Amino acid sequence: MLVDHHCHLDFPQLEADRAGILRRAKAANVGVMVTIATRVHQLPKLLAICEAHDNIYCSVGTHPHNADEPEERGILADEIVRLTAHPKVVAIGEAGLDYFYKKASPEGQAEGFRTHIEAARRTGLPLEIHTRDADQDTIAILEQAHASGGPFPAILHCYTGGPELAARAVELGLYVSFTGVLTFKKNDALREIARAVPLDRLLVETDAPYLAPEPYRGKTNEPSYVAHTAAMLAKVKGVSQDDIARITTDNFFRLFTKVKRPSETESASA
Repeated sequence: MLVDHHCHLDFPQLEADRAGILRRAKAANVGVMVTIATRVHQLPKLLAICEAHDNIYCSVGTHPHNADEPEERGILADEIVRLTAHPKVVAIGEAGLDYFYKKASPEGQAEGFRTHIEAARRTGLPLEIHTRDADQDTIAILEQAHASGGPFPAILHCYTGGPELAARAVELGLYVSFTGVLTFKKNDALREIARAVPLDRLLVETDAPYLAPEPYRGKTNEPSYVAHTAAMLAKVKGVSQDDIARITTDNFFRLFTKVKRPSETESASA
């Protein structure tokens, strides 16, 4: 079984053919999906999807692009923690820093990042961290948070940073997750980073509808395509595809403690 711990099933690109997308995910042996929040106030829309499917869960949080929006910036950790009481809410985020698009101020993004870290620490739920072109500031916030409050569960999702951030994150107890970007032909540097991440800290995801892997690059991504990223990760790590599926799935359930692990019988009939 494979797991797609980071997709966006509520986005318009996936909404129109959701039944087909879920059918293809099942055929690809993707047993669990987590659809990720980008705005706290849109959680009801995610919950409607999750409550209709036993194997779909969600997060709660504010994407760094939306950190300065009036409805999102004032949200406190207390509110995020309160919303995690729902059994289908199994993660925090995505939150973090994005200096590539600059859709929100660095100050607003950092404030939101720290709020979500606090929520992850208080709930024990993993924080899905979005970081792009912000390696040094991400390291600084992570190290300060660990020094002041201790460890918290987290993932560097859709990893595209440099080797220093990945190595420091692993030292701090975080997981590192790879998308279809790992399969891109000219991305040897990212494959070298993946090679250095310990097997027990690796995850795979799609970030669908974005970043479809080869051979679907440029098309709409979907959870079934996580199998292609897993296949590349297996090649990079020198293990079988069955091994990488088992390893990354075991890592997921170790980190996402609220998610019930389906039995083989349940997976086959889902």
